Amino acid sequence: MLFALPAFGQSIQQEKMQELSFLIGNWEGVSKSYKQGVVEKQVPAFTQISYKLDQSIITLDLQSESLQLHTVFYFDEKTNSYSYNPFYKTGSGSYKAEFIEGKLIVSPSETKRFIFTSSPEGDFIEYGENLVDGVWVKYFEDVFNRVEE
Repeated sequence: MLFALPAFGQSIQQEKMQELSFLIGNWEGVSKSYKQGVVEKQVPAFTQISYKLDQSIITLDLQSESLQLHTVFYFDEKTNSYSYNPFYKTGSGSYKAEFIEGKLIVSPSETKRFIFTSSPEGDFIEYGENLVDGVWVKYFEDVFNRVEE
């Protein structure tokens, strides 16, 4: 019988958080909002994403003229799923997420999702989609380039 064990000294939670290493860094880019497939608004955006607590969580701090956001990501071994916990000026949330084919997919509801991924060039991309008449329609997209510290 074979068992999959995490690397020496690394917890399962830390191992799962390593899958999200593409998020880590200081980023600057553009946040676009869409209405009926057309860019409605475009603003500069900046985000810092880092591991905390011995790589058992990731924090994301986003600043743009349209949104300020602090988010905590972690892997919950009890539910065997990622957790996405955003904090806004007006409140907070907690949503389950899955890591599928190199993408972290957060599903706040059956008709809304946020997708975190990277481009082949190493850019960090987040976009949101709403399910409309059985089709996923993009309503925002943030594309970030890595910035040296």
